[in-house]
Amino acid sequence: MRTTLFAALLLTSPFAVGSAVAQPFPFNEAGVTNGHFHLNSKDVAANEKILVAMGGKAFTAGARRRVNFPGVMVILDAAPGTPPPSAGSVGSVVDHIGFSVQNVQEQVAKWKAAGVLVAPSNTGRLDQAYVNTADGLKIEILENKNQSMAIQSEHVHFFLPEQAIGPSQAWYGKIFGAKAALSNNAPVANLPGAQLRFRKVDTALAPTKGRVLDHLGFDVKDLKAFIKMLEANNIKLDRPYSLNNEGIGIAFITDPWGAYIEINERPGQK
Repeated sequence: MRTTLFAALLLTSPFAVGSAVAQPFPFNEAGVTNGHFHLNSKDVAANEKILVAMGGKAFTAGARRRVNFPGVMVILDAAPGTPPPSAGSVGSVVDHIGFSVQNVQEQVAKWKAAGVLVAPSNTGRLDQAYVNTADGLKIEILENKNQSMAIQSEHVHFFLPEQAIGPSQAWYGKIFGAKAALSNNAPVANLPGAQLRFRKVDTALAPTKGRVLDHLGFDVKDLKAFIKMLEANNIKLDRPYSLNNEGIGIAFITDPWGAYIEINERPGQK
């Protein structure tokens, strides 16, 4: 129901499928929407080929290679001079990202024919599969027969010690307006374009920065006002406010558990 509603909203958005800039879903009440996943790819062309075969639309902007999906943009390359990724997504606080499709088995057959390596569910589920890139990005694929688009952004999966799950769910609610809920009796926090999911692990895992999934990106309506809210909540900026050559406002923070986060204000996005 959640993704179906977002899909319907997206079709009326000025950033609907085909936009060459971004594919966010409409902002929530806090003025936040899922924006992008930023990779530090060992092989940009290889990752682009995989994501395009999965249904994304490739383009280049600001000298960066990108692939758009409804609900998220994937930026494939890090800034010039960035060291190669230290490790894959598994083993970090963000174990994997997730997309949903209308029919997993149909899509898996198409992707395999296009040369994408797809692993089946480790529990035998036919409505679940995994794509693992050569440089260690783990992507979960789930089925939603009710969505209107062939593929769209679905979730971000945090792996946290049990005592951190409740505080993390609450933190993302307070800071980004993510709506707390339960899914399959597990706590989640819903943002436009991504459900934040939490899985219990025995020990704290590594931060995301420097790995193949270097950081998550959220778009906001008013970045300067958002930064004032961060400061009021004693949240330190890892990188202060700046404007890039495309006129996009940028700032960075790290959540209390090690997820590196870019916050953007994009021109004309309301």
